[in-house]
Amino acid sequence: MNLKNILCGLFLFAWLMGPLPSPVRASEYHGPNAPGIAIDIGHSKAKFGAVSARGVGEYWFNEQFARLLLAELHARGLKNAFIVETRGRDVDLIERAKIANQRKPALLLSIHHDSVQPHYLSAWEYQGQERQYSDHFEGFSLFVSYKRPDPHQSLALARLIGAELISHGFSPTMHHAENIPGESRELLDEPLGIYRFDDLIILKYSASPAVLFECGILVNRKEEAMLTNPKRRGKMVQCLADAIDSYLGTLVPNGQDDLIYDLKKCIW
Repeated sequence: MNLKNILCGLFLFAWLMGPLPSPVRASEYHGPNAPGIAIDIGHSKAKFGAVSARGVGEYWFNEQFARLLLAELHARGLKNAFIVETRGRDVDLIERAKIANQRKPALLLSIHHDSVQPHYLSAWEYQGQERQYSDHFEGFSLFVSYKRPDPHQSLALARLIGAELISHGFSPTMHHAENIPGESRELLDEPLGIYRFDDLIILKYSASPAVLFECGILVNRKEEAMLTNPKRRGKMVQCLADAIDSYLGTLVPNGQDDLIYDLKKCIW
């Protein structure tokens, strides 16, 4: 019998004998007792990832969003939320995962902004320079890796994030499931925009449940403008923070350093 089955049996016995400990809400965590939340800023200042329709590197968008999310989590009492690499250095992805793992976070969220395959790109002129854009697709996407222990924890987190976003009017993109070179990703949950991508390094090597979040598609001219709108970006940050709060609400403290899942987490 594996450890998960043993834990499920113990929780079931405890539930039959009496109430389980109350789920812990993020708002109840303060100071040194707060669980760690690792926020990875996708790419680096030197290798900035995708380029937007107006010529801005993806890293700038990722950093702005990540710092807003960090501030929101701190405001909610999650004082041990942290950014994995704060200076924008070109740190190897396996090393990033190791840095995060050293702090034993309850989860890891990698922040990115999306693009499309080259054959969808067209040229336009912006401020006197030719730029590339594609208005074919828009929307967020979420990725999890199954090449890690118990990927269902990551999928549970992704579903909470996707559900919050959908309930607040955001929509997922389906273009990563298209059967073309560079895409063909397995859709794990189409309504919530969740894909399986096993070899995403930061997810595969994270010791904690981990999700990569693509906030939107930078090469879409309309969506790029929306992604820089403070009100809309703040709304999206709130959705992620609410999902993290809900996820932590399924955790029960087990000593100072560890978190275990309540009975609900044993039922998929």
